[in-house]
Amino acid sequence: MDGINLWAVTAAALSSFLLGGIWYGPLFGKAWNTAAGMDPQKQGHPGKIFGGAFVFSLVAATVFAWLLGPAPALATAVCTGALAGIGLVAASFGINYLFAQRGTTLWLIDAGYHTLQFTLFGLILGLWH
Repeated sequence: MDGINLWAVTAAALSSFLLGGIWYGPLFGKAWNTAAGMDPQKQGHPGKIFGGAFVFSLVAATVFAWLLGPAPALATAVCTGALAGIGLVAASFGINYLFAQRGTTLWLIDAGYHTLQFTLFGLILGLWH
């Protein structure tokens, strides 16, 4: 972790909340709830959900920063983020969603979010080292 900018990692993790608020709110909130079979009125405690989500975002941003190294070139960081989102996260979700018999719409929404999340991580970490 030598040379990793922890402020940039924290900003990357926080960017997940901004993106998620837009992605799972006005953009795809209704479609996601329908595809996931969720009732927005019966979801868990917001503190537990958002707190846990931030911890996982912080872990993901930290590990991604470690993989990129202390001073990644911007283009490399952004491309690596997009590839990680599509090739690792989206593909892994695809496997799980197939076995769980979850729909394509749900996969597209979730895979799209995480692809943009990691691309945004790359942008932030590539710009701010």
